[in-house]
Amino acid sequence: MNQILDNPFEYSDTNKRYHTFSYASKKRYGSKIAKIPLNAGFTCPNRDGSKSTGGCAFCSAMGSGDTILESSSSLSIQYETNLERARHKWPDCQGIAYFQSFSNTYAPLDTLKCIYTPFFENTNVSAIAIATRTDCFSKECAKWLSEMQEKYRKDVWVEFGLQSRHEKTARAMNFAHTAEDAKCAIALCKKYELLCCLHIINGLPGETREMMIDTARYVDELHPDAIKIHMLHLLKHTRLGDAWQNENFELLSLDEYVSIVCDQLEVLSPEIIIERVTGDGLADDLLAPLWTSKKTMTANAIDTELFKRNSWQRRFAK
Repeated sequence: MNQILDNPFEYSDTNKRYHTFSYASKKRYGSKIAKIPLNAGFTCPNRDGSKSTGGCAFCSAMGSGDTILESSSSLSIQYETNLERARHKWPDCQGIAYFQSFSNTYAPLDTLKCIYTPFFENTNVSAIAIATRTDCFSKECAKWLSEMQEKYRKDVWVEFGLQSRHEKTARAMNFAHTAEDAKCAIALCKKYELLCCLHIINGLPGETREMMIDTARYVDELHPDAIKIHMLHLLKHTRLGDAWQNENFELLSLDEYVSIVCDQLEVLSPEIIIERVTGDGLADDLLAPLWTSKKTMTANAIDTELFKRNSWQRRFAK
């Protein structure tokens, strides 16, 4: 049976039964576009004591920017170096300047203008993506980004770490932000016509399958432009990694994770772009689960499960 020809999902030109970033990029930008990760030297309010210390329990010392080449160099060198790396894989790809490490709007607006304006002006940058916290995104910042988006005709994507909608989990993981903060941040993006993406994590300690699917339903209610779905991976030298080494608490198996992701995809509206269905940490720092290092295998298993179910993104959405 030809899975591509039999694919009932409308936002796909392959066997994928969910709305991939690759498919959306080709429609929006006319070609492959790659996120080029950058470290602009920010921190977070749950690291510097403004709200808490230590950061989120699972977060690495690099604030999720562990794979950035030349991360201590200037932003322009980081961009060109990492774009060159992306073009080894996709020779004709365009680049999105992706400010990845820590909370990239956690500074006065004048500071943000100095950091971001050169990338709006750079003709080798096709769009800008800014990862930040939902409680570090102001009306003034959103308004200025909207004005720059209009002036330079470059999309601005703002990525927020929701992780879970559940307050008990947020407290245990030291998020120091709430699901209501996410609602407000997404509303600001919509008001100022900025593209937005939410991150969620499956397998957080204490969460049931139903809780994880409930987080996906909450994302659907907020209706961001995109979502990234991750499996919790435990890294060396993190609070949660240390706890796992001491207690060895249970983590999701690959089969459990695949099944939950498919359940989540089934409740998400078809227009929401699925930027990721899994993620991984640096191999040298990864403690568990080891299967998270095999991203292609995991994505293929999700494709297979959706096909077996004769299901797809939005199947049970409102």
